[in-house]
Amino acid sequence: MESKTDQFRKYLKRFVELTDLEWQSLEKDFRTVPKKQYLVKQGQTAKELYFLLEGSARLYYEKDGDEKTTYFFFENNLVGDYLGCLAGQPSTMSIQALEDCKLIAFKYETLTTLYEQFPVYQIFGRKLAEYLFMGLDMRLAELLTLTPEERYLKFISTSIKRKILERIPQQYIASYLGITPVSLSRIRRRIADS
Repeated sequence: MESKTDQFRKYLKRFVELTDLEWQSLEKDFRTVPKKQYLVKQGQTAKELYFLLEGSARLYYEKDGDEKTTYFFFENNLVGDYLGCLAGQPSTMSIQALEDCKLIAFKYETLTTLYEQFPVYQIFGRKLAEYLFMGLDMRLAELLTLTPEERYLKFISTSIKRKILERIPQQYIASYLGITPVSLSRIRRRIADS
């Protein structure tokens, strides 16, 4: 049976292959974050990144009491305010546990120290930044070019999205799609009727 740290190491292989010494140099801390608690809170300075072993979380921005969900995280995902860590500035967003979460935490400062020690971590940092940039660009393109119904159809077309439908409250899905819960209900009804 795969251990929790093996699960994390396997994920990192998507970006780089680490030797045992390189892997052991990344200090890892196991954490549990209860449902509704925060991994990152808007206005606070993020200093850690996480690997989600179990559970789910959402990333959202809040202004004047209005929340805009922009991303969901599930098992085997890196989670955190990468931009906030990079800039060393207070977070402009929050990441909240939607279910009880088990995580591996590691300090961003440790990662930057490893950049100097092991060149493979520089490659990891670059590939991670590229991966995040591609995700943001695709998300922006969807919001700007697709109708709400097209966004919903695209949203439900992958297995990961079906997982979201089963585990995430509808108001967060509507927020993610940039529509109201009432509009989401209408779209779902129209699709079911056709």
